[in-house]
Amino acid sequence: MADESAKGVLGHLPQLPRKELNNSVIAMEQAYRQRKGLPLLSDADIEDLKAGRPMSWEAGGSGAPAATSTASATLAAPAAVAAPPAAAPAAAAGSNGNISKEVAEWVAAGKKWSKSAIAAEQARRGRKSLPPLNDAEITALLGEPAEAAPAAPPAAAAAVPAARPAAPAVAASAAASVARAGTPTRYVGTPAVGTSKAAAAGGVAAVGPEDNEVNQARRRMVWASVGAFLTAWFLAFFRFFLPRTLFEPATTFKIGYASDYGLGVDTKWQQKYRIWVDRTPDRLFVIYARCTHLGCTPDWKPSENKFKCPCHGSGYDSEGINFEGPAPRPMDRAHIEIASDGQILVDVSHLYQWPKGQPSQFNDPGAFLSA
Repeated sequence: MADESAKGVLGHLPQLPRKELNNSVIAMEQAYRQRKGLPLLSDADIEDLKAGRPMSWEAGGSGAPAATSTASATLAAPAAVAAPPAAAPAAAAGSNGNISKEVAEWVAAGKKWSKSAIAAEQARRGRKSLPPLNDAEITALLGEPAEAAPAAPPAAAAAVPAARPAAPAVAASAAASVARAGTPTRYVGTPAVGTSKAAAAGGVAAVGPEDNEVNQARRRMVWASVGAFLTAWFLAFFRFFLPRTLFEPATTFKIGYASDYGLGVDTKWQQKYRIWVDRTPDRLFVIYARCTHLGCTPDWKPSENKFKCPCHGSGYDSEGINFEGPAPRPMDRAHIEIASDGQILVDVSHLYQWPKGQPSQFNDPGAFLSA
């Protein structure tokens, strides 16, 4: 490595003769020079370092070792770089104002390029080792009016060391490689596509989509979808804490007066309360419409004067007594009584049965009303 006296010129670069340097070493050198305020390496300097050749501004210019002291390096530098100043303005003009023939043909075609298209072209040129688009070419492709290059302040010109006549060319090359957003970082090689450094290395600012009506509508649609999704999940979460109540019909109800019913079976309450009102010459009772086999609802057959279960063929007579089919016993009867207003009050939660082989409950108080 160079000693302390040579760091002002070489930085961390090895002295001559030196081997070929890879991109990692050159990138570290560029970062060191940026932190210390030293002039950055130009594209020509980088190519010389990769090939193991002495740089154009080094003493000898053809492989002679550089001076090891600050004084000798300062004295040797002017002789070695006497020729580059003539080429420096041309290089600066080529990177800032000249438009290549290929770009001129693109501009003449009349197609206006977008920033993303220019970034893709810069990346392609980096992969193919082609010179990147300069500011003038980018401005022409974007269709923007050309801007006059600002004059360098006198103080900046005075700050350039006398031992580095090639500094203007180096500064122009570094300025051409800086991103349009103003990031003063030069990247060696091609950054990975999709990273935050890829657009800056390509010479285009890493900006988001344009704020036009289409993009605004898309953003509104996305946020509306997100809001609807979150609202649905909130409602589902809130519904989890609410009780799931099952409303069943009342078990106690009134069915009118006894005088409203004639002899025989009345089926007007079958759909609402699942009962039949049956009146005989000596009593009135209510049959609960449920087959004693498997719980199906039988049908009343007036022409046959019987109840017939549609599920398995059980048959009952007009008073609900089973006489055919698999039914094991008669249908149940509901508790009835006369309410205070004179209507018949039925309670289906209290049923009277006639189990097989046991005494009947059909004659118990509450199982019927005397006619």
